[in-house]
This record gives sequence, structure tokens and C-alpha cells, in this order.
Amino acid sequence: MLSHRAGYQLLAVSQRLLPALPTRGIATSLLTSKKFNSPLTPDEVPRAAGFPTMLRLPMQSTADGLDACFLGIPMDNGSYAHRTGARMGPRQIRCESCLLRPHNTHTGAAPYESLMVADVGDVSVNVFNIEANINIIHQHVASIISDGCKPLIMGGDHTISYPILKAMKEKYGPVGLVHLDAHPDTSKTTFGEKISNATPFRLAAEEGLLDCERVVIIGLRGSGNSPIDYEYGRNLGFKIVPAKYCWYKSMAPLMAQVRELMGDAPVYITFDIDAVDPGYAPGTGTHEIGGLTSIQALEIIRGCRGMKIVGGDLVEVSPMFDVQGATSILAANFLFEMLCVLPGVVYKDPPGSDFEF
Repeated sequence: MLSHRAGYQLLAVSQRLLPALPTRGIATSLLTSKKFNSPLTPDEVPRAAGFPTMLRLPMQSTADGLDACFLGIPMDNGSYAHRTGARMGPRQIRCESCLLRPHNTHTGAAPYESLMVADVGDVSVNVFNIEANINIIHQHVASIISDGCKPLIMGGDHTISYPILKAMKEKYGPVGLVHLDAHPDTSKTTFGEKISNATPFRLAAEEGLLDCERVVIIGLRGSGNSPIDYEYGRNLGFKIVPAKYCWYKSMAPLMAQVRELMGDAPVYITFDIDAVDPGYAPGTGTHEIGGLTSIQALEIIRGCRGMKIVGGDLVEVSPMFDVQGATSILAANFLFEMLCVLPGVVYKDPPGSDFEF
């Protein structure tokens, strides 16, 4: 039999966990009067306890009442890399995200005091049929953004960006794109197939989903199939920033130019984790040495503050090739940083902002 003290402790934990259970259209906690959802903290419930939702946020089955949401798309049947497994990315990113806390002490962003945010679960994809998945993902994302909710999406391989952009175009018109990647993903076909994780942005350009003069790709590098691998995008107006031009530099000056380019029109962020050097992000399918540092990636995401961001994704995390969860932890942090730069997020003076040496 439980002691009175143990019984009260168990009740407290179960009450705190209750808002994290799947709900439908409930946008505030059942047991508190808080205006916005807030993540569980390790002082309230140990990190090893409870359901592994993204950033320990409450879960909803729809995006009703939300300003932003986290969505998983556990699909990797668009990948032709010999190192697959990105379908397990959303699950592992959620698990590792328990290490994050509510406030961004680097930038002062307070997203949970500004936006209603929840984890809305995963898209139930077809593990055999990639064409079916394009429609499934398109319709699912369209339903989320119909009332203005901004999705931050965990892949999955990079194929998912194509149907996401189809939904974005229907809602916002052609969007600008901040694209972090080691590869341009503008191939014409892969083994004769038009849909793969090597083709999403050619498809998006061909279908008018992108405002091509407002597409910036950062981090391209590695060996290629031909000396003109980047020319397709350049000819459309894409701004290409190979990784070698990022070495030993802060990304802040570049992002000032990107903000000016994007203006006040809609922008989507897509982040292939292989943009980051494999020394930081080993758990992915197609490594290329000489990539961005984790600090440069942070500067790029934080440099998106002030843009009219309508959503974003982070893709190609393959946990089976990870080392001690390093890549998934990195991915969880980058997704949190994307949340922090969404329009409407309140910023406060971060700790140490008055630092003098």
C-alpha cells in the first residue's frame, strides 16, 4: 500500500501528465489557468517519466487553437542512400528533446509565453507507396495550416518537403525558401523516378511552389555527379552559398542579406541535418565533410528572426547511425530555435546580456 506522501506524489505526477494525453481541440491545460501551453519541467516530472512528446509539450490530435505545432512525418521510402532509417527520426528527436528547457537563454526568446504550441503527433504514412504519401502529407499539412497554425516538422527524408510546399503554396502562394543542406536536391530523376529525396526542389520549382528569386541554399559541398550540379538552381534564380564560403566565418552578415532578400513575403525553412558537419551530426544518411558547425547553424536559424516564417522542417536524422543521441539532440535544439524565431514570439533580455569582460 502507498504511504500518504507517496500517494500524493503519484497524484501530482498524474495530474501534471494529464494535459499531455491526446486531446481534441483543447488548447489550454485542464488543470491550470495558464494562457499558453507549457512544457513539463524536470522539477515537476523527471525526464524519464511520461510520454515522450516533442519538448515535453502537451499533445493534441488536431491543430485546433494552436499558433504553432510540432508534427512528425516518419517516412524514408524516398531515400536512395545506402544509410536509411530516417523514418525513426521523429521518435528519437522527441525522446532527446526532453533535455531542453522552456526559455532560450541565448536569445531571450520566450515562445511559450507568446504562442499556443503543442505536439500534434505523426502523419500515418504508407511505408510502401511514395506517391500515396505525397497526397497523404499534402492533405495533412493543408489541414494544419488552414487556420494559420505554423507547423515545424520532423522527418523523415527530404522528399517530405515537396508535398509540404504544395500545401504552403495553396495557402500562401509561392514561398521563399531558406534551405540548409549539403546537396541541392534538384536532380531530375533518381533511378528513373521523379519523386525522391534528391528531387523535391526541382519538383517544387517546376510546379511553381517556390518564389525562385527568394530561394537561398546554404552549405552545399562534397563530390558531385558533374561540374554543373548547382546550375539548375542558379538558372532559376536560387542563391547558392557553398559551404567553403562559410568556413571560419560568422553567418550573421550573410543572414542580414537573406532577411533583406526575403522581405515581408512568406518564407519556409527546410533543414537537412547533413548541412552540419558529420563531426557534429553523425546520424544521417549522406555525410559530407567540411560542413557547417553547430554554431553556424544556430546563427542561420536565429538570423531568420524577423522574416514572415510560415513553417519549417528538419529532415534526414537517422538514429541507427547516431552516436549517443548527438544528432537527435542537435535536431531537437534546432527545431526549438525555429520555434523561437516564428512571428509573434516575445523576446526578453537573456541572462548575461549585460556581460562585460
